[in-house]
Amino acid sequence: MGRRNKNKVFEAVEVVDAGAKGKSIAKSPDGRVIFVNNAVPGDVIDVQTTKKRKSYFEGTAVNFHSYSDKRVEPVCQHFGTCGGCKWQFMDYKYQLDYKQQEVTNNLKRLGKIELPEITPILGSKEIYFYRNKMEFSFSDSRWLTLEEIQSGKDFDDKNALGFHIPGMWDKILDIKKCHLQEDPSNAIRNFIKIFATQNDIPFFNTRAQSGLLRTLMIRTASTGEIMVLIQFYEENKSIRELLLDAVAEEFPEITSLQYVINNKGNDTIYDQEVICYKGRDHIFEEMEGLKFKINAKSFYQTNSAQAYELYKVTREFAGLKGDELVYDLYTGTGTIAQFVAKNAKKVIGVEAVPEAISDAIENAERNGINNTQFFAGDMKKVFTKNFINKHGHPDVIITDPPRDGMHKDVVAQIIGILPKKIVYVSCNSATQARDLALLDEYYNVTKVQPVDMFPQTFHVENVVCLERK
Repeated sequence: MGRRNKNKVFEAVEVVDAGAKGKSIAKSPDGRVIFVNNAVPGDVIDVQTTKKRKSYFEGTAVNFHSYSDKRVEPVCQHFGTCGGCKWQFMDYKYQLDYKQQEVTNNLKRLGKIELPEITPILGSKEIYFYRNKMEFSFSDSRWLTLEEIQSGKDFDDKNALGFHIPGMWDKILDIKKCHLQEDPSNAIRNFIKIFATQNDIPFFNTRAQSGLLRTLMIRTASTGEIMVLIQFYEENKSIRELLLDAVAEEFPEITSLQYVINNKGNDTIYDQEVICYKGRDHIFEEMEGLKFKINAKSFYQTNSAQAYELYKVTREFAGLKGDELVYDLYTGTGTIAQFVAKNAKKVIGVEAVPEAISDAIENAERNGINNTQFFAGDMKKVFTKNFINKHGHPDVIITDPPRDGMHKDVVAQIIGILPKKIVYVSCNSATQARDLALLDEYYNVTKVQPVDMFPQTFHVENVVCLERK
């Protein structure tokens, strides 16, 4: 029975809402939810189901009876094949509405806590070309689009420099123009692809683990500085220098030109030696006169302009008067800690990644900030009673954990010390809601501010202020 229904078609159903992970929601005639991957709320569609579960279906719109007034024409030629900007066919004002709705629903339904009026989401001034970091993969057997396959043509150019097809670790879509990072990002990527192809430099084959060119990373900064890093599968000095010299000559504005030789099974660079070929091994980002050194492995918020807005909200919620001891948990490279330091007596940052803490210490010294201290280690092991006894009882805790939220031991430790105020920055309001429910006995949520860091996607950041009851 299940097998026969797997590819069932429901005709003329209306898409009624936006769901999780960029999917939209329709309802089957018997009231079950259908998660649709290529429609906008307001569309009336025929939907072919691809998965059937007890209480819901997953499906794809195969025919449109009418289009939603929330739709816009996607600007990118790769939309629908590349999985990067799933909401590009939805007007930005409606993207913001649905992000606000997601935050509200998560805090109310999952957190089940009393909330103040949630402030309208802070939209991004730039809705394209806002990312400061992009990573592209090379492939010697590029993904052919449906149109290319149906054309019946033979394609000589099998090389790709672009993005992984969603859910396929070895399939790369060649990207002509990406609308996420401003120029010269597209020009650099396209030049490298053309030059490497013309000079018969072998592109990587993931399955065979062969070829020379693996990945390309481009970082840009609001200061105008640019970092380019090319990852090679093995050392070939003459070819490596041929390519790197060509890039340096074509783009003299590059601040940092680097490379990695990586012949392990995966292409992560965090355990690899990064070698500076030309320029310096870092670029600088700047915010309110503070300079932050960014190297190839550094974490920095990928939307510089909105990071500034996010940090301003965080500082405002903290409401510092100048005499407070602040703990900044999951401090990363210490950007928030340094951003609020001038308003505090002292800020203590804790982070699991030792390299990030090294960056934080160096950045604080460079910025002449002498009221911060940074510590590296697993949060639940470092942030203990002994740590508090040694470094002082915080008046305010700022926490910006990864998507999984805070470990229960960390929440328990916060409850054990009960600071007057907590500012909780989150990239996942579902896990944030879970943590807020644990804190609800001791804290009132007094302010909620969603911030959109990633236009054209379903991701949303959220800042919550908690004050002790």
